[in-house]
Amino acid sequence: MLLKRLFRSTLTFNKYKKLCSNFKHKYSTKTATSIDLSEIPLERIRNFSIIAHVDHGKSTLSDRLLEFTGAISHKSGESQVLDKLQVEKERGITVKAQSASILYDYKGEKYLLNFIDTPGHVDFSNEVARSLAACQGVILLVDANDGVQAQTVANFYLAFSKDLVIIPVLNKIDLKNADPERVTNQLNHLFDIEKSQVIKVSAKLGTGITEVFEAIIERLPPPEADRNGKFRALLFDSWYDKYRGVLCLIYIKDGSISIGDYISSCHTEKDYEIRGISVLRPQEVEVNRLVAGQVGLVSCSMRSSKEAFIGDTFCKKGEKVVVLSGFEPPKPMVFAGIYPFDQSQHVHLRNAIEKLVLNDSAVNVSLDTSPALGQGWRLGFLGLLHLEVFCQRLQQEYNAESILTAPSVTYKIKLKPTKKNIKENSQIIFINNPAHFPEQIYIEETYEPMVLGTIITPDKYLGGIMSLCMEKRGIQRHASNIDNDRILLQYDLPLCEIVMDFHDSLKTISSGYATFDYEDMGFKQSAMVKMSIMLNGVQVEELSNIIHVSRAQSMGKRLVLKLKDIIPRQLVQIAIQASVNGKIVGRETLKPYRKDVTAKLYGGDVTRRMKLLAQQAAGKKKMKSIANIQLPRETFIDVLKK
Repeated sequence: MLLKRLFRSTLTFNKYKKLCSNFKHKYSTKTATSIDLSEIPLERIRNFSIIAHVDHGKSTLSDRLLEFTGAISHKSGESQVLDKLQVEKERGITVKAQSASILYDYKGEKYLLNFIDTPGHVDFSNEVARSLAACQGVILLVDANDGVQAQTVANFYLAFSKDLVIIPVLNKIDLKNADPERVTNQLNHLFDIEKSQVIKVSAKLGTGITEVFEAIIERLPPPEADRNGKFRALLFDSWYDKYRGVLCLIYIKDGSISIGDYISSCHTEKDYEIRGISVLRPQEVEVNRLVAGQVGLVSCSMRSSKEAFIGDTFCKKGEKVVVLSGFEPPKPMVFAGIYPFDQSQHVHLRNAIEKLVLNDSAVNVSLDTSPALGQGWRLGFLGLLHLEVFCQRLQQEYNAESILTAPSVTYKIKLKPTKKNIKENSQIIFINNPAHFPEQIYIEETYEPMVLGTIITPDKYLGGIMSLCMEKRGIQRHASNIDNDRILLQYDLPLCEIVMDFHDSLKTISSGYATFDYEDMGFKQSAMVKMSIMLNGVQVEELSNIIHVSRAQSMGKRLVLKLKDIIPRQLVQIAIQASVNGKIVGRETLKPYRKDVTAKLYGGDVTRRMKLLAQQAAGKKKMKSIANIQLPRETFIDVLKK
């Protein structure tokens, strides 16, 4: 019996030892490297990003680059290695820009290549902008089958404006319908790119990857840095780790940094001690030192992501340096209210939003309260896809169910001067919630946000797309032919007209072939009004909308008709009205439940029947004057979500 117990305890100890060994191997960031990265001279360092339209193969090309240099094994069977979020793998898109440092042998020398895989959707263009701040060049990836798309144009000019070297690469040349010659002509026509500069690859099969590496080394310049100067670093990304706090991804412009050094933020003027330094290959590899020209991850016990201001400059404690030129912080374009399904889940949803915002600094959060839905938040996003991804991550990563109201945009309102001081300047306010829209008598001018929309479409869908843009109050700015069968259109469009269903309508009209991209163009004066919904003369603030005056009539009729189908019938008649500046623009009547009070009569004088009906009418009239119309919570949810 004693030997049996001893055997069991030994077996249990061996299992525990093996488990600890596996855990250490899996989660340890210490990996043996054959060369000290800080010893690689500046002349053999290249920093670049991969930019492209959605689904043109950025993540696939990143996988091939990693496999070709041995950073990952091609036998692992994993795809989209740098796409680490569940939502990225499910949707097949990149949401968060991810960087990796790889070593490549070229002509007997070791080269350090730091590259960043960026998102391709317009909603995440801020990820592209801040990634380019740490680069000296980009790979412009274009699908050899689909050709130049809307986001391809936007990303090209974003890189061109920063004077970055652009390497054009045609991907998917292995497809049956690929036409590299046609796409090469498009690049030459739109961007004046010489045909001899275009590299043709197949990221899926690994064809042409060697030519890509050669172009990176030969065409891209090394970073302009001074390793002997004062330490300066640009913070271009950050995320939150529950064990180590905020992790800062920085590009070292000058000098060097080691574990134990104290650094200062030029933006917040706070001091931090460097606790850990690592490089992404693509897993974290701990190092003791980072030098100018490198991209690395720094852990400095930063407790809040609000302290990690994207675009900030880090320097050594006590030193004065010239601040590096960063970039403008992202500005939310679309706002929506988020409320818990039940107020008992308020704390859980609040904790989930706070944790998710730590890893997504582009989300703007403010408290909001609705009499119908309770306490919640008003969140600002960069676009509809950003909003959808955020809500999907809330559910998948934190199991938090929420009610999402219809998205809206920010309006600019110029108020009239007060009577006390006529000479004072008019007050300017910004609102994104219809409940805060002031009375019309106090408004001098209203402004709505505008965007410059770029549409690339086959010419056979031109008529339908132009009609759609005119319906959305768009003004054509430019039109040009890309090649024999594709046209580039540019329209000035109101943001409020495109945030809901413009993209879906565009894809429907063009059978999925048209692509759309937009950029912010500021505010433009426009006749915006508040449309209020009244039930029996009582205004329901939660159902209000801000719309253009030309849409008031049609939108009012549509909304009251929808409410007639959604609101449950009650004992009194309900008059559903849509009002704009005191004028009724739409009305529907919801009939009440009716009890047949004459059912018990089997004849007799007709005056008896008339008396009962008169008593019923008087009772309903009295009830209508004192009754409060009760709208269930589900009614608000159905209306606000639509």
